[in-house]
Amino acid sequence: MSAHILTEREGGVLILRMNRPEKKNALTRAMYKAMAQTLTQADQDASVRSVLITGGHDCFTSGNDVADFLQAPPDGLNSEVFMFMQALFDFSKPVVAAVCGSAVGIGTTLLLHCDLVYVSRDATLKMPFVNLGLCPEYGSSMILPRLLGQAKAAELLLLGSAFNGEQAAAWGIANQALHDSAATIAKAFDMAQRFSLLPPSAVTDSKRLMRAPDREQLRQVIAAEGELFSQRLHSPEAREAMTAFMQRRKPDFSNL
Repeated sequence: MSAHILTEREGGVLILRMNRPEKKNALTRAMYKAMAQTLTQADQDASVRSVLITGGHDCFTSGNDVADFLQAPPDGLNSEVFMFMQALFDFSKPVVAAVCGSAVGIGTTLLLHCDLVYVSRDATLKMPFVNLGLCPEYGSSMILPRLLGQAKAAELLLLGSAFNGEQAAAWGIANQALHDSAATIAKAFDMAQRFSLLPPSAVTDSKRLMRAPDREQLRQVIAAEGELFSQRLHSPEAREAMTAFMQRRKPDFSNL
């Protein structure tokens, strides 16, 4: 279990918190593995009625740790990041997210697989995959055009444009935008706690029915995205983009 993933129980709510503030909760392979294991165990624990995912009051997550990716890019669908994606995708119980501060890359796309999402108004969400020489992941290339329309999805995925919490709520990515981080986390916890008062099998059956129509197609899209994402991590474009990020300079794609 990673020291940067903290878990806490409050009644029927399992709180999963990304806790690497010195790196803006950037996700490493160990953190992905720990989150995958936590979700798998929680799904099998009848006393857990819901999971609340948060990064705390200051930052949700800045996405993948670029240095970690450069050192050991995920290779195939058995890598830690895809283990986490699969665990969240297959999780049968309600998942609630509380998003404060930055939510970058998978910090935004994982929200598309949560059941309830609460954000602070000044949160900053962004999916800069193309900017890093990569491609959309975690089903975002399918979910976002259907949710937002092709034009808005292209703005967010092809240009990597940032948006705030109020926009996330207006577009249906989040349920509600709250005025500050304390209110956001409190609201998310309150909603997660409500599932402890409901008949658990009725909740999980209803979640399964809601997700069933597109489930297998979405699973295939996630796998196809993941395969291409892994390939692109080894591309000259991605290497230049991520090296430039580490060196705090603008990338140069003119000769690629």
